[in-house]
Amino acid sequence: MAIDIINLVNHLPNNPGVYQFLNSDNVIIYVGKAKSLKKRVKSYFKQNHKDRKTNSLVKNIFNVKHIVVKTESDALLLENSLIKKFQPKYNILLKDDKSYPWICIKKERFPRVFYTRKMIKDGSDYFGPYTSLRVVKTILSIITSLYKLRTCSYDLNEKKVEDKKYKVCLEYHIGNCLGGCEGHQEEKDYNIYISNIRDFLKGNLSSSINYFKNEMKISSKLLHFEKAQAAKEKIERLENYQSKSTVVSSKLNDIDVFSIISDSSHAYVNHLQVAFGRIVRFHNVEIKKKLDETDKELLLMTIVNLRDKFNSKNNTVITNIEFDKILNLKFIFPRAGDNKKLLDLSLRNGTQFKIEKLKQVQIVDPERHTNRILNQMKLDLRLNEVPVHIECFDNSNIQGSIPVASCIVFKNCKPSKKDYRHFNIKTVEGPDDYASMEEVVFRRYKRMVEEKSVLPSLIIIDGGKGQLSSSIKALKKLNLENTIAILGIAKRLEEIFYPNDPIPLYLNKKSETLKVIQQMRNEAHRFAITLHRNKRSKQALTSSFDGIPGIGEKTKTALLKRFKSLKNIKETSLELLISEVGESKAKKLKDFLNSMN
Repeated sequence: MAIDIINLVNHLPNNPGVYQFLNSDNVIIYVGKAKSLKKRVKSYFKQNHKDRKTNSLVKNIFNVKHIVVKTESDALLLENSLIKKFQPKYNILLKDDKSYPWICIKKERFPRVFYTRKMIKDGSDYFGPYTSLRVVKTILSIITSLYKLRTCSYDLNEKKVEDKKYKVCLEYHIGNCLGGCEGHQEEKDYNIYISNIRDFLKGNLSSSINYFKNEMKISSKLLHFEKAQAAKEKIERLENYQSKSTVVSSKLNDIDVFSIISDSSHAYVNHLQVAFGRIVRFHNVEIKKKLDETDKELLLMTIVNLRDKFNSKNNTVITNIEFDKILNLKFIFPRAGDNKKLLDLSLRNGTQFKIEKLKQVQIVDPERHTNRILNQMKLDLRLNEVPVHIECFDNSNIQGSIPVASCIVFKNCKPSKKDYRHFNIKTVEGPDDYASMEEVVFRRYKRMVEEKSVLPSLIIIDGGKGQLSSSIKALKKLNLENTIAILGIAKRLEEIFYPNDPIPLYLNKKSETLKVIQQMRNEAHRFAITLHRNKRSKQALTSSFDGIPGIGEKTKTALLKRFKSLKNIKETSLELLISEVGESKAKKLKDFLNSMN
């Protein structure tokens, strides 16, 4: 069967189009687009993919179908349509619009304006979807306070109105409706309301403001001061609503903004729609990766989906990824100016959305949260396996005196304190960090090999190229050089060094991978420093006792354990010292300490 597929692939055309992978049950499991069908489909069978999901897809391919189209844009639109129709197993699906509310302007005589969660393609105008019902109700309350609209569901065709088929209801009597059902309101006047409401929902408030300004002037001239005051209040309400809108720049109009940030398993897309210098729509999407998709592929697919969902006709699209012209859209990858500020705003909102999602995952499914970080570390640090078990080393000494080292252990991104180890440097004389690191690494893994313990997935060395090279020497002696991944981190610029690679890796300062490494480095430093201070203090205290006649090692240890410092011993009463070490030793100790003044 594999040979048949290869032959089939070899006979594919080099034209743009859409390909479909089918499994043994003849079910479509993946739909993709390509500039060249032959080259793209061939790439799946030429190499062994690092991504296990892609390998799983290839193993399940039993047949390939294709559709040739004229352009890449046509291929993109067809791909989107087929994915929605067949919902293949290995394709990402953006299916999050079913419960979102819309504002509908019904296609009818004297159109009603209301919110709905169901879009019916009957020629009516739909605005949205909105991510918040509260926002929808706020907008509708503003509209109903500005314009007297009907709420009944009567069929107000001309004949029925002329025949006096309907009677005005309570809404007419309380002033919320002008009675179009009995012919009290002209259709053309009502349609002016609807035209202004359409502009309002598109983000253009000027038509409504101008309408009420004109109404206020006319009412004032006619001495209808109450009506003029009502128009003035409506203008103030509109201006107040306008002032609360997020204004970006008066120069920006009819623009879609899309930004994407991602990790190893998910991508997060933010969409802003700008009209008349203000943001009129705001939307976030979380995408679960099915295969080893690039950010560019995910973003392009999301752009097509969201523009279709929101019925966007904007020809200008700002993104944080560069695109060639496609779908007759003008893509902008800004580096400065108002467009860049708008993109930065989108990225900030996308980042905040990601943080909120990750916090939810951490609470609800901590295992998934940990796995996501580990997979991201594997990706960022270019590792062959997920670093479940990591060990980090650090040295501590003062000009070569009292040299010590620490080894701290993280398992599943969490400290495993029972596995922490500290080392007294035995073979190195003087301040030699490189030799000290070599000794410690050698001792640590020599013992683990002898005890047949499970070796770590990754070793982190606190230091630059020198400490890393010394650690590699130790691993070579144990024939573990290619068994354990190892890297060094320099403090100054947070440079990450790899064996036999002169060019360091620089991770994003906000990346979770760097944060985990920094946490380990700081923990190793703290553990080493604590040990060094304890040894230094003990040495200092012990040496202070050396000149006291009649005070041996056991007495020294007992006193230090009980009183902690020489100062405390000096301030202790003779009676208390006698109770601890006896009268003779207590008097000798007191005499000696007093003579030190």
